Formats: sequence, C-alpha cells, structure tokens
Amino acid sequence: MVRSRIRLAAVVLVVAALAAACSDDRSSSGGSGAGAETGITVFAAASLTAAFNQLGSDFATANPGTKVTFNFAGSQALATQIQQSAPADVFASADTTNMDKVKDLTGAPKVFASNLLQIVVEKGNPKGVKGLDDLAHSDLKVVLAAPDVPAGRYAMQVLDRAGVTVEPVSQEDNVKAVVTKVSLGEADAGIVYVTDVTAGGDQVDGVDIPTDQNVRATYPIAVVKASSHQSQAQAFMDLVLSDQGQQVLKSFGFLPPPTS
Repeated sequence: MVRSRIRLAAVVLVVAALAAACSDDRSSSGGSGAGAETGITVFAAASLTAAFNQLGSDFATANPGTKVTFNFAGSQALATQIQQSAPADVFASADTTNMDKVKDLTGAPKVFASNLLQIVVEKGNPKGVKGLDDLAHSDLKVVLAAPDVPAGRYAMQVLDRAGVTVEPVSQEDNVKAVVTKVSLGEADAGIVYVTDVTAGGDQVDGVDIPTDQNVRATYPIAVVKASSHQSQAQAFMDLVLSDQGQQVLKSFGFLPPPTS
C-alpha cells in the first residue's frame, strides 16, 4: 500500500514537471503569451531620417503591438546590405537605381515622394555663395556625396547642367554627412536635398538652384520578400503612401510623387 502511494506520488511529480516545461516553452516562444511584440526593420535613405522617425512614431501609436526600428544610410549601402541578406522588412530608397538593384528581393516598389536639390552653406552664408558658379572657386571648400550615393549622382547632374566643374574636398557616404561637415565649418558649401537643409535647422542655410538646372529625386518604397512580418511591413508601406503619410512627408519638405 505504501509502495503504491510512493509510485503515485512519483507519477504526479513527473506530470507536473512536464506541464511546467511545456508552459515555459510556450512562454519563451511567444506563441500565445500576452504582450508579445513584433518588430520590423525599415531600411531608409538618410535623407528620410526626420520624416520617417515621425512616421515610425505614428505607426507605433496606431499599431501598439509592433515596434519599428530604422536603419538610415546611403541608398547604395542599404541595397548592398539587402543583397547580403541583412534583416530588412521594408526598403525606401532615394532613387530608382538602387531599388532596381534589389528588384528580385522585394515586392513591387511604389514611388511615394520626390525632392529637389539645394546648396547648403554655413549659417549666415559667410562666403557669400549665390549660385552653382561660386562652387567652382578655388578658395571655397565644397563637399559632396560620393558618386555612388544618389545625392552625389544628382549633384553631378546639376553641376553638368550648369556647366560647372567642382573639386570637392571630400565625398561622403550619405547626404547627412555633407550637411554635418558644412554645419561644423569643415566645408563652406555642399549640394544636398532641400529637405536636408530644412532638417539642419538654425545650423545651416540654403541657396536655391534654378529650376532649369535642378534635378528631381524620386523615392520608391517596397516590402522585402524575405521579411518574416509581411503584413506589418506592408502596413508601414501603406502608411507612407496614405494621405496621412503624405502630409507628414510634406511637413518635412518633401514633394509628392511625380505625376508622370
């Protein structure tokens, strides 16, 4: 009788241990645990930093179970990272060229914004830069984005249209780095997007580029096929394309997508 009770107690202990183990497995996997959070990573061109941070905040408010993390860099660097299987859910590029590089790795891209270029100078424009011609002066330190960066390629197109040759003191990996060098006094001028001058606040000023010499940058966005969170990634893309998203982009100086 005593021996039977001991066996029964042992069986109860084993069952209890197995139940606890199963419970722990469910909790650690997040299968049905309350409060489980989904995270998506958005790879976005550096020029989108301010606007997308706002959109990320808006998205998190509307989708409390989803956290948005951003990777801001030059579009060329982001495209390379995606080609190397970096964990991206959404890709927003500052040009169609870099989006085309990963076309087999993403869903169908959609253009969501456009931008124009502007000369960025130190606050107060101490060198008196009035236009693109001034950037050719040998005593002016000019910094540009590198040729493989969308902003750098656009800048070269602008300078070619104006017939101006510039010898930059440095070529940066992304457009934000150009603004930073000018704001710190390490360069006198650079060519960036209008939105970057706006984001620079009281640290820099902008000098307009005539319409016939300017270039319109086009921004496409797409969901990465390898994403484990397709619905959330698509929801973020939908927000960017929505009227709400377009209003946020406009508030940061972006122009609507080209009509043709």
